Amino acid sequence: MQLKRRGLTSGGSPLILFMCQLIAALDVPLDPKILEGLQQPPTITHQSPKDYIIDPRENIVIQCEAKGKPTPRFSWTRNGTHFDTDKDSRIMMKPNSGTLVIDISNGGKPDAYEGIYQCSARNEHGTAVSNNIVIRQSRSPLWSKEKLQPYIVQEGSSLVLPCRPPVGLPPPIIFWMDNYFQRLPQSNRVSQGLNGDLYFSNLKVEDTRSDYICYARFNHTQTIQQKQPISVKVLSMDAINETFAAFLNDTEFFGDMPVGERRPTFLVPTGQNSSKLVLRGEILKLECIAEGLPTPEIHWIKESGELPAKRTFYENFQKTLKIVAVTEADGGSYRCTAKNHLGLVHHTIKVTVKSSPYWINEPKNLILAPQETGILLCRASGNPKPSITWLMNGIPIENSPDDPSRKIDNDNIVFSDVQKDSSAVYQCNASNEYGYLLSNAFVNVLAVPPRILTPPNHLYQVIISRPALLDCLTFGSPVPKVQWFKDNHASILDGDPYIAHKNGSLEIHVAQKADSGKYTCVGINELGKAENVVHLEVKESVRIIAQPEYRVVQKAGTVVFECRVKHDPSLELTITWLKDENSLPEDERFVVGKDSLTITDVTEADEGTYTCIANTSLDKDIARAELTVVAATPTPPIIYDYPDPPSDLELTDEHERSIQLTWTPGDDNNSPIEKFIIEYEDGLHDPDVWHNLTEVPGQKTTAHLKLSPFVWYSFRVISVNKVGRSQPSSPSRQYQTPGAAPDENPIIVKGAGSEPDNFVITWEPLTGIQSNGPGLQYKVSWRQKDVNEEFTTIKVANVSKYIVSATPTFVPYEFYVQAINDYGPGPEPLIHVGHSGEDLPMVAPPNVRVRVENSTLAEVHWDAVPAKSVRGILKGYKIYYWKERSLNKRKRRNTGKSSLMFDKNKTHGKLPGLEPFSHYVLNVRAVNGKGDGPRSPDQHFETPEGVPGAPAFLKVTNPTLDSLTLEWSPPVHRNGILTGYTLRYQAINNTHKLGPLLELVIPGNETSWTLKNLNYSTRYKFYFHAQTSKGPGSSLTEEGVTIMDEAMASRQVDIATQGWFIGLMCAIALLILVLLIICFIKRNKGGKYPVKEKEDAHADPEIQPMKEDDGTFGEYSDTEDHKPLKGSRTPSNGTVKKEDSDDSLVDYGEGGEGQFNEDGSFIGQYSGKKEKETAEGNESSEAPSPVNAMNSFV
Repeated sequence: MQLKRRGLTSGGSPLILFMCQLIAALDVPLDPKILEGLQQPPTITHQSPKDYIIDPRENIVIQCEAKGKPTPRFSWTRNGTHFDTDKDSRIMMKPNSGTLVIDISNGGKPDAYEGIYQCSARNEHGTAVSNNIVIRQSRSPLWSKEKLQPYIVQEGSSLVLPCRPPVGLPPPIIFWMDNYFQRLPQSNRVSQGLNGDLYFSNLKVEDTRSDYICYARFNHTQTIQQKQPISVKVLSMDAINETFAAFLNDTEFFGDMPVGERRPTFLVPTGQNSSKLVLRGEILKLECIAEGLPTPEIHWIKESGELPAKRTFYENFQKTLKIVAVTEADGGSYRCTAKNHLGLVHHTIKVTVKSSPYWINEPKNLILAPQETGILLCRASGNPKPSITWLMNGIPIENSPDDPSRKIDNDNIVFSDVQKDSSAVYQCNASNEYGYLLSNAFVNVLAVPPRILTPPNHLYQVIISRPALLDCLTFGSPVPKVQWFKDNHASILDGDPYIAHKNGSLEIHVAQKADSGKYTCVGINELGKAENVVHLEVKESVRIIAQPEYRVVQKAGTVVFECRVKHDPSLELTITWLKDENSLPEDERFVVGKDSLTITDVTEADEGTYTCIANTSLDKDIARAELTVVAATPTPPIIYDYPDPPSDLELTDEHERSIQLTWTPGDDNNSPIEKFIIEYEDGLHDPDVWHNLTEVPGQKTTAHLKLSPFVWYSFRVISVNKVGRSQPSSPSRQYQTPGAAPDENPIIVKGAGSEPDNFVITWEPLTGIQSNGPGLQYKVSWRQKDVNEEFTTIKVANVSKYIVSATPTFVPYEFYVQAINDYGPGPEPLIHVGHSGEDLPMVAPPNVRVRVENSTLAEVHWDAVPAKSVRGILKGYKIYYWKERSLNKRKRRNTGKSSLMFDKNKTHGKLPGLEPFSHYVLNVRAVNGKGDGPRSPDQHFETPEGVPGAPAFLKVTNPTLDSLTLEWSPPVHRNGILTGYTLRYQAINNTHKLGPLLELVIPGNETSWTLKNLNYSTRYKFYFHAQTSKGPGSSLTEEGVTIMDEAMASRQVDIATQGWFIGLMCAIALLILVLLIICFIKRNKGGKYPVKEKEDAHADPEIQPMKEDDGTFGEYSDTEDHKPLKGSRTPSNGTVKKEDSDDSLVDYGEGGEGQFNEDGSFIGQYSGKKEKETAEGNESSEAPSPVNAMNSFV
């Protein structure tokens, strides 16, 4: 859009608002293809904090990262002047980065590099600058030497033990301990103040000790400084009287009473009023510590309003009021009151809230087309109000070159009629006495023709009568105007039913079938246009037109639920059935058909709700029906039923942790009550939910119940007989147990890192009934193992996880989790040990070597990686290897990577199953729990030749009277250079007997061979294999037959037509007929016997001979009759005998059994099946089963 240049006054707010809306519509997309061609001024992406305290033991790293096109160049200033990093050999700037690394090892002095640093990133379009980064060295000075006098104090008096720690950077953490490094117990009587001093509101004799020690822990350098021990002796009145009586010869001097009771007075702060200054967003801590006898109690109020409930916390036994995330509303007067039964005292603290600057409108990057108008807004607030100053490319704007397109308007910069040379980076600085803000925002003047970012020819599918939204994301400068067209029509789509959105999308609120088609979006600006085509298909919705209906079926019956669906035929339909919102049972009784669900042999367990869900990729429809199962036969005369519920529940013998419950059983309904189930409801933590508490035998009507603290119990009883459970009884009256400290700590406590710089502590939280009281919290404590430091502790609530951040990578931590409530802590927890997060290994295994053992096996050796480089638990070493090419072929062919994992204690491993005569590549990587480390340099090796595979095919062609031709193709896996082929063959007679075996060697370049001088009409068996220099490969077998001589065939046909042959056959037939007649006459002369007739009459039909006319045998076979036929491979019982098997493992290797070694490798050797000697004469016509040898490896 082209805007005319206009004048703008300080009161031009409407125009400014208009331009803000215009600018917001133009943004640089994240598409890398678009970004590649765009010039862009520098942008600071990462920098060190403004106040950067460094550890003097480590190298100094000052971060400064930026992006832009062209790539920015970096420079630094120190204390306001140019800082030449090349002059100091200890300073190194990272490549393509502005980050400085200052090496302070070998005598470097960190304090020499303290100062104020600022980074500049510049390219030809402008300069971006970082914040002022103040570098200060962390300091942990020693305690000044002092001679401490012991404190001798009367019982009941107050006392303050000063700590006065050394001033460190940052300030130390103060705590008091004894000689045994145990924290001194604190209470509302004895507590530590914010300044580190130890305050006693009143002293007791048991406060006497000589090892009050103040410690200062400097976390930045992980050091702890110790003050000299302070001795305190508290004298009782008896001890004082004895001392003075002995001195003055008097029996009583002070009486027998300690310092008398007294009303409270404040130890800190002093006076009646004080003031406190706090900055917005910080933590406000107000402290009041009082002395008195009895010990005073402290209470806080805000005089000018209410304390913010969600941001207010009390610490140090109510003596410290803490308000987090302070706002201006927290200013005002706060009053603390110290009170005991003798009186009270007040102190008022006036809190003033100031604020360092904070953003209202932070400047945003501005992208404009030539001659366009825009504005950079910079609005900040603070107390006092911050002043706004502008810089251009790091130079105050008043000292920058004039630009007629730029004008300062209050705290904003207005641009009009910009040109390409108007691109620059502007810095807005908002500052007051409490701090400053610095923000970079570039103005980038671009002239870019429209580009369509939406993928072309995208297909949108929607259901009819639902909205359709077609995207057309564009980029260009000026902002392109988007227009839509349908099919080949020239009219712009705008207005009902179309809605054109500002982002270029086209919406059809209610899509219809007629809306299907091709849509074209066109983006236009002054520099050109771009267009994109998308497609819309409007589909029919899926509808269940015949829904399942409620069914009542008798037990053992069959029920059918119908579910017929209508849907768009172009969408794939899926029908799913559920029972009670779960998958159907894995039961063959449930049969899912195309339009129905059938359940056969229905049982009572089949009752429930059945749901039919019809799904397509765009929508779905759901229908449900209930199934009720009823008894198939009338019930017997005696009715057995569930028992009636118990009644008259009564609670007696009440204690804190137990109570007695009695009840009256209901009618058992002809089935004796076997047991009673007692349930309880916790009205405080889990109302309206009943839990099992215990069970008692059916003969009892009283139960002594064990209870938990801080629970509002109600009880009910359920009777159980063989039929089932009764309805629950009416609840008992409610019984509330008093609270107590937790009886247990969380279980399943674990600690492990999820990232390289954290340590995650998790636990199973306590339930409400386990809490034993209100205010349940978890005390989470941790420390680095084997490092002399105290546990760091934090209290959390309503969570089951705490993440310790900024940890070293993979170091052990001791930790524990303890439950705490308002009544006190739980039992002493167990201390667990875990490790912070792992990171990927840093180095690859060095010195990788390969030794090829044979054509299919190679052994790899490497050196172990240093333990420190693993950065985790070393799982092992992984070898990645792949075949690059076969040595038979020069063309490279990547077969895909394989990998083998080896134990962490191994520095060698074997690669089995390699292909012979091939070129391989491998590398080795160390592996830990995080993953693979860097790979070692690739190692290349070649496998030697091996025996070849079987020829690709073998066939017999062109049979003649005395010759056969064999054709074949070389092996697919040559595994080396073929030296030739071996052909062995032998004749087979009509009884399958084999003739002598002949052998022929054929050159390796042949693919066919003709055998001559063979016998006519004879079957031959051929054995054919290829060979390399390593020996013969697997064989193929084939059979072929030479053709018959025509004259012989003619003679064989003529003999069957001779008269003498026909006469001979007739005579033989007549002779057989006469013999049959004689046998029949002889049989009839024998007659029948009565015994024989009786046997025939009463014969068992199970053992009658089977007759021929019913297709069965007439004789009962013995064992000999069931022998397998000749040539059968498997006995009738399905077993395979060792001597009959064609492929027994006994035929492989040398008799040794296969084993697996410690790294999962297979040990053993298979060899091809040995050919049987031809002299046996019964070799099978099938090809043998060759098996390639697998070499053993460790």
